[in-house]
Amino acid sequence: MIARIRQGLIFIFGRYKEEWNNEIKGVLTLEEYEIFKNMSRYDRIHSFRLYRLVKDDELLGEKRLYQKLALLHDCGKYNASLYRRVKKVLIGEKSLENHSEISYEKLKNIDIELAKLAREHHSSSKDIYLKRFQKLDDE
Repeated sequence: MIARIRQGLIFIFGRYKEEWNNEIKGVLTLEEYEIFKNMSRYDRIHSFRLYRLVKDDELLGEKRLYQKLALLHDCGKYNASLYRRVKKVLIGEKSLENHSEISYEKLKNIDIELAKLAREHHSSSKDIYLKRFQKLDDE
């Protein structure tokens, strides 16, 4: 519940810091960065925060693939309003439900392994790395 309230506050008041782009450009390819920069302000803030959590994580920290996943996992979302995002959490929202598949489609010709992880980032998994990523994403 607290995480959801924090998400709402970030959506309303969060500021994306342009200096973050320097660090992000060191992780993503130019093609991947183009996808990232076209994400909504909120999704870029959320993704950068998750990237930092992944980077500092004992299990995932050295895995460049998971750093990229943190930055691009939600690239299939459009610039959804706070109302639509709250609706998705409470009762479901069709327009956001398939964002993982859209992320896969955007990434599959760039990095198929990254694309597959983006598609599966909300799916139940036995993979310890993906499970850890999901836990960090939910924080």
